[in-house]
Amino acid sequence: MNPRLFPDRKISAAFIVLALIGTALFIFTFIGNTTTTNLVCTGTFNNFHSTQSPIQLRAILHYATSKIVPQQSLAEITISFNVLKTISPCNFLVFGLGHDSLMWAAFNPGGLTVFLEEDPKWVHTVLKTAPDLKAAHVSYRTQLSEADELMRTYKSEPECEVTGVTKAYVRGNTRCKLALTGLPEVVYDKEWDMIMIDAPRGYFKEAPGRMSAIYTAAVMARNRKGSGVTHVFLHDVDRRVEKSYAEEFLCRKYLKDGTGRLWHFEIPPANGTGGFC
Repeated sequence: MNPRLFPDRKISAAFIVLALIGTALFIFTFIGNTTTTNLVCTGTFNNFHSTQSPIQLRAILHYATSKIVPQQSLAEITISFNVLKTISPCNFLVFGLGHDSLMWAAFNPGGLTVFLEEDPKWVHTVLKTAPDLKAAHVSYRTQLSEADELMRTYKSEPECEVTGVTKAYVRGNTRCKLALTGLPEVVYDKEWDMIMIDAPRGYFKEAPGRMSAIYTAAVMARNRKGSGVTHVFLHDVDRRVEKSYAEEFLCRKYLKDGTGRLWHFEIPPANGTGGFC
């Protein structure tokens, strides 16, 4: 085995990320001032810090001086990047906070990018080095071991199901265990143009699993009042739970494209038609 193989791959990935961030910065520099930002949140999160310099420049500095690269592959990142090039500045909700968070925020210049993370200690750790990121801790009410039972029983709970006359909801929906009820108010108040699901953990039975994240994203997308679709990206679709919940709530017919372990859905609002699929 060539001992330089993995270092070279990390260096290549870092340069690719820098190139993508540079492209986003270029686009924002030349068209940002003429693009509407009426979707951007005007409120503030507690303990969130205002940006003192363009986050793209901070991201370039970070990835240029770090040995840690984003966990998604170039092909996977490129699909999301191409969508953001088209719709940014936009409202971008990300389930998960990690080594790629600064990159995602940099790809949405002038927009609102919010990260939801299950581990409060990790939120604190990340914000110490990247204080411009907007991140919040989220508590989940599920465990991965419950995934099959929740799939079998959710239709028997009226507060979970979408029909022609009722509409599923998330905020305050304590009767539906799949609904995320403890999110920051701005998450409920905004309509999200793009949602990335790359968390919470879902690889051991006591982990929260991504059932609630997938369900909540689907409800938000189907309840959209504005024009256009909601772009939903789901990572780790090679795992059984992610795949089955995507097919149940995000729907095969809305699957636009995908590569590697990433699926990209374009989900239209329900507009009274009812049902997830």
